[in-house]
Amino acid sequence: MKGLLLRLSALDADAESAVRVIAYFDALVAARADAAALVRATATLAECGAGLETPRAGRVRYRADGSPAPADAAGEPGPAEPDRVSGWTSVGADGRVWLERSGPARALDEIVLERMAIAAQVVDARARPSLHIADPALVELALSERESDEDRARALRLLGLLPDVAIRAVGICVPAGVDVGVQAVALVARGRLGSRTVRVAVLGRTAAVLLQDRAATASPAGELRRALAERAASGTGRSADDQGHPGAATGRDDGAHQARVGVGGPVEGLEARASWRQARLALRFAAPGAADTAVVDYAELGSLALLADLPVDRLRHDPDVRALENLAASPAGAADVAVLEAFCRAGSLRQAASGLHLHHSSVAARVAHLEDVLGWRLDEPEGRFRAHLALLARRLATTA
Repeated sequence: MKGLLLRLSALDADAESAVRVIAYFDALVAARADAAALVRATATLAECGAGLETPRAGRVRYRADGSPAPADAAGEPGPAEPDRVSGWTSVGADGRVWLERSGPARALDEIVLERMAIAAQVVDARARPSLHIADPALVELALSERESDEDRARALRLLGLLPDVAIRAVGICVPAGVDVGVQAVALVARGRLGSRTVRVAVLGRTAAVLLQDRAATASPAGELRRALAERAASGTGRSADDQGHPGAATGRDDGAHQARVGVGGPVEGLEARASWRQARLALRFAAPGAADTAVVDYAELGSLALLADLPVDRLRHDPDVRALENLAASPAGAADVAVLEAFCRAGSLRQAASGLHLHHSSVAARVAHLEDVLGWRLDEPEGRFRAHLALLARRLATTA
C-alpha cells in the first residue's frame, strides 16, 4: 500500500492524485481493514489526526504519526472529543468520520473524507452483530476463577470476543426437561440486542450468554423482558401486555414462561467472571412468570443482593419462609403465592388486580384469606415488607 501513496503533502490537486487516494482506500477495504486500521491509515495519509465514530465501533482516533489518540479525556468520563475538527463526513444515520488538521485544509481533504466514509460503511457492515452457539469449554475458560489472564484472553479471542472491550454475562435457567440452550438462543434472538456480539453456551443446567459491544453500556434487561413477554405471548395467543401473571402463559411456548434470567454488569473482557458471578446472583432473585420478575438485573438489586449471603439452611428454616412453603403446598397455593407476589409488588389491590387480570374484589378476598393464613397485616407497610422479604428469602432458598 505504501507503493500506492505515502503522504498527502506529496500529491498535487489533480485527477491523477484523486485516483491514487481512491485506490488507497480501495486497498484498505480489500485488505479487510477494521475501524482502527482505517483511521490509523487515514491519519498517516493525511498527516493529521483522524477519527471515526459509529454505534458499533464507538469512537476511534489516531494521531498523524499513527499512534492512538487518548481513549478518554484526562480526568473526564467518556471518550475524548478532538480539540479541532477541520472537516467531517457522515457515515450512515448515526456515524461520522473526521480530520483534525490544525492548519488550513488541503486540496484533497474532501476526497479523503469521502473515501474514508465509504470505507467506514463497509467496515461497519462487516461488523454486524453475530449470535453463535459457543464452545462450552471456551466459555468456561473465559469465566474461570482459576485460569491465568493469558488463557482467558486466548479463550475470548477464540470466541470472537475482545479482552479489552466491555462485556456482560447473562444467565438463563428453565425447568428440568426443557432445552435451556434452545430457549436461550430463542430469547436472545428475539431480544433485538442491537449491535452486540453474542455467544451462547450451556454450562450444566444454565445457559451462559456473553454480550459485547464497544459502544453500548446500557443493560439488556429491558430488551430481554420484552422478548420474554413476546415469546410467552406467541405460545398462548395473548398479547405481550397480557403476560402479567404466572398463569397467563399456559399454552405451547416450550417453557418460555418458566424461564429465569439474571443480568450481570459491564466489565472488561478479562473480568468476565465478575459479571458472571453477578448474573448468577441475580438469577437467584428471578421468579418465573411475569417478565419484570423473571428478568433481574444485578444493578437493580442494590442492597437486596446482601440477602444472597445468608446461609441457605437459615433461609429454609425461617418461620416466614416455612409459612410460605406450607401455603404453596395447599390446593390453591400457587395461585395464592402469585397474588401475594403481585400485591407486594404493586402496593395496591387495584394495581395488583390489573396485573393479574382479575377483578379487584377477587384479589381483595384472596389478600384477606392470606392475612388469615399467614397472620400478616398486608394492608400495612410493615406487613407488606415482611411478606416481600419472605418471598425473596423463599426464592433464594429454592434457587441456591
